[in-house]
Amino acid sequence: MPDFILAPADAVDPADLHAAFVAAFADYLLGPFEVALAQWPAFLARQCVHLPASRVALAGSIVQAFALTAPRPDQHCWRLGTMGAVPAARGTGAAQALLDDFARRASAAGQLHAELECFAQNERGVRLYRSRGFETMHELHGYRGTAGGNAAADDAIEAVPLEDAFAWLERAGRECGGLPLQVTPPSLRALPVALQAWRHGRAQVIASDGAGRLTVHSLVDLEPTQASAERLVAHLAGRSGDGAVFVPQLQREDLGGRALERCGLQRLPLHQLLMRKLL
Repeated sequence: MPDFILAPADAVDPADLHAAFVAAFADYLLGPFEVALAQWPAFLARQCVHLPASRVALAGSIVQAFALTAPRPDQHCWRLGTMGAVPAARGTGAAQALLDDFARRASAAGQLHAELECFAQNERGVRLYRSRGFETMHELHGYRGTAGGNAAADDAIEAVPLEDAFAWLERAGRECGGLPLQVTPPSLRALPVALQAWRHGRAQVIASDGAGRLTVHSLVDLEPTQASAERLVAHLAGRSGDGAVFVPQLQREDLGGRALERCGLQRLPLHQLLMRKLL
């Protein structure tokens, strides 16, 4: 019998769950993932985590591992927002038990599939997810660099209100078979930055400008050529002054990634896999 039990994440002290998260990600692939306790609620909001549907593995009253659930009703799925185990609990089976429990409860809740993102270079994590039936649907790349752009007015590029942009993005997500949660309205609304949106043809970008660079939070082009996405990125680069652009590792290549490369941006060394499991 395992020496841990599974319990709802909202049954433990938030500070204890936060401490377990910090310990689990102290040796993260990208470096220590440091989230202050005061920032913890904002982090959970960005991940769209629903604590009552999330689970922790407890040894006594100590959190050993956690699997945080983000329901996606528009996609009829549950997303594994983040999962981890404190170093002392690795190899105990706690992570596997949480993952199996996550999939069982998602199925019992009537979900069609479960999904998650995992860095492709996280070999142990990828092996675990594949052993539980998760398959790669898309690679998600990040980009950085100086894009060539033209700040001159472009009558074909339309600045759109955020709520209009969010409604468009929801429709686009259904049309393209699903986007990573963090580039969709429920997650974008939780960002602590001022967002702006522009559209051209069947492409749309949502971005913010600050800390010396322009960050593209969501770029979607529904046309295979991605010509409209390329035009949008070039236009934004021109507006940013020095053209510095950053895109997190959440970009589908088939929905705008190729346009980013044509604009002169370079892929980041590490990339994620969007993985799904049919239930």
